[in-house]
Amino acid sequence: MFHKILIGLILIGSFIASAQEKESTVDTLRVGYTSAPPFIVQNDESLEGINIWLWKKVAGDLNLQYQLTPMVFSNMLDSLAKGSIDVSINPLTITSKRSKQMEFTHSFYASNSTIAVAESSSFQKFIAFLEGFFNQNFLKGLLVLLLIIFLFGVLGWYFERKEDEQFRKGYRGIWDGVWWSAVTLTTVGYGDKAPKTRMGKIAALVLMFGGLLFISGLTASIASSLTVNQLNSSPDGFNEFKERKIGTIKNSSSNSFLKEHFFKDIALFSSVTPGLERLRDGAIEAFMYDEPILKYRIQEDSTLNRLQILPVQFDVQFYAFGLAKDNTVLEQAISQRILEIMETQEWQVVLSEYGLTEL
Repeated sequence: MFHKILIGLILIGSFIASAQEKESTVDTLRVGYTSAPPFIVQNDESLEGINIWLWKKVAGDLNLQYQLTPMVFSNMLDSLAKGSIDVSINPLTITSKRSKQMEFTHSFYASNSTIAVAESSSFQKFIAFLEGFFNQNFLKGLLVLLLIIFLFGVLGWYFERKEDEQFRKGYRGIWDGVWWSAVTLTTVGYGDKAPKTRMGKIAALVLMFGGLLFISGLTASIASSLTVNQLNSSPDGFNEFKERKIGTIKNSSSNSFLKEHFFKDIALFSSVTPGLERLRDGAIEAFMYDEPILKYRIQEDSTLNRLQILPVQFDVQFYAFGLAKDNTVLEQAISQRILEIMETQEWQVVLSEYGLTEL
């Protein structure tokens, strides 16, 4: 009888210990993250950044037990949708598609996407200038200009060849006429040659007024060509990249936005650094992603100092923590604490330390 009681007590103890261990396992949140400076900064074995500070603050205030797990961005989203992890503390953009797969806390920061490009070298800028200057329209205009100068030069010589010694006879006189025509058309007016006859003066009037209009049009055409070429070599508009090879992050909000706006040639990367390195090396023409992340990465990495951020903003985004679906109780508790933290001066100080301000 005593042995049966002892065995029963052992079984009960084992059951209670197993239950406690299971409960302890459930209470420990599985938290996934991937490097996303300045929100999550990986320094050797330590982690810092805006989101790390915010999560530690929230978890400490709510007495949450958690275990941080580094993950690839796309795998982290898949794991969160499947419930393999409980929380993602990355700055996730709130979208309708993601909301069907996971819960989101209250947004703690508003941002937008932007475009990073490689700066052109002085030689590349010079070549681009020459290409813009000596284009087909410019060459056509130059040909017409030379034709006008020659035509009126011949007319001037023809009308003046007998009356004025300034226009010599023969082919030398034609050269005198061309010289007079060029000087008159360009409004230089040396005064070494001038028509004396009535027809010569009429030709000079037509040349002066007609040439003035033509030169103005040619100048405007050259300026327009140079401007268009500059935009093509250093585009500063969102739609100017639609036919170019660009890069962004796989499974990101920026990737979805670009596909919705009919971008065709998109190279996908698992993280920002490889994409920016490919941009630096000329494998892609632009990299589009979240502005604060791109700015921070370029500023902190000296090997990317030839990259620049264009003054282009699109796809406004609201960052939040992501939670496994139907975990609404935890989501509400975290959201409430995030709102309380955002109202403190301490939150503003943390943002400013990483060069960010609220929109």
